Amino acid sequence: MSPSPVLPPPPVSVVGIGADGWSGLSGGAREALREAEVVIGGARQLDLLPPECAGVRVAWPSPLRPAVPRLLAEHRERRIAVLASGDPMFYGIGRALAEELGPESLRVLPHPSSVSYACARLGWPLEDTKVVTLVGRPASRLAVSLHEGRRLLALSADASTPAMVAALLTAHGFGPSRMRVLEQLGSEAEAYVEGVAESWAHAPGDRLNVIAIDCRASQDALRLGAVPGLPDEAYEHDGQLTKRHIRAATLGALAPAPGELLWDVGGGSGSIAIEWMRTHASCRAVSVERDPARAERIVRNADRLGVPGLKVVTGPAPSSLSELSELDVPDAVFIGGGLTAPGLLDACWEALRPGGRLVANTVTLESEALLAERYREYGGELTRLAVAHAVPVGGFTGWRQAMPVTQWSVRKPSASAPVPGDRT
Repeated sequence: MSPSPVLPPPPVSVVGIGADGWSGLSGGAREALREAEVVIGGARQLDLLPPECAGVRVAWPSPLRPAVPRLLAEHRERRIAVLASGDPMFYGIGRALAEELGPESLRVLPHPSSVSYACARLGWPLEDTKVVTLVGRPASRLAVSLHEGRRLLALSADASTPAMVAALLTAHGFGPSRMRVLEQLGSEAEAYVEGVAESWAHAPGDRLNVIAIDCRASQDALRLGAVPGLPDEAYEHDGQLTKRHIRAATLGALAPAPGELLWDVGGGSGSIAIEWMRTHASCRAVSVERDPARAERIVRNADRLGVPGLKVVTGPAPSSLSELSELDVPDAVFIGGGLTAPGLLDACWEALRPGGRLVANTVTLESEALLAERYREYGGELTRLAVAHAVPVGGFTGWRQAMPVTQWSVRKPSASAPVPGDRT
């Protein structure tokens, strides 16, 4: 007699639910919740279900993400339904569940998201509206998206978020921006308040809210564009700053792409790593700086310019790089200082993934000689960058030449790259 086949566990139903609760669910979503033997969700979401949903109710603990594997394993042989706010795959629990179980083990039943409701109320095209979540993330993330005339939706962490956003807008020169806070979208209690960021005086309202922002810059606001080469005055620095035009050329050579990781070695003021991360929300960077005061300054610059996720490592290179190599392999490396430190260039080259890019800048003859040597060995591009600025000369105008910068940029071969220093 052949053994009975082992049946796979039933798929996990992931049900999006809105502020309107049970009444706003589709027939299929209601059926999934009625049939579930276990319903997992936030305490507020579980309270929205009627008694006819007889499954065991399990509230997510805090922190949520580490508990996902344990709770799924504990109930995996039973019919599970997981409640999510709105669309589970839009900044929701659906992502964590797909990563844990695989998409083939899920049955996702989405509900309109708060963003969809907000755009419907405002008459904003969803595809033209930038969305920034501040749930579990610093409000400073919003800064990178501030541009004159831009429409933004910020997903609030709680009732205190609108006041934080108003203060941030004002501090970044966007005090004239119009703000509308939309609460309990989709429910009978739906409401909104509006005002101008620089004069925002509304008391905290409902914790379930979305902030709509019509960006308007003040006349004296520093213009921060969407491409590398921010004004030098955007940075706090002590003179250790890759200047604007050299910075733009350097980021062009580094060629950031979504999801990639940069090591910025000799961070100075952090400008290269910061502008790398500003190119796309998924770009990551680590800035290595041996001077503690400069490392703290990098953190402040990153927070003010909208990329608080920049990781700063305080310590000398190359010794500080060994611990980074154990975490993640860089897609690009920029060396802005310390080129003559023994073993630094070799360590960066070795750490770089095959196909990755390395860019090094210098203004000294000693480091230039080192780059020329590596250029002969590995190829790439060796470039001299010279910038001059017009300045008053008596009653006339003349050129003042900045120190020329020698830049070596190279791509690591995708297979069997030679080892630096091996010339056999």
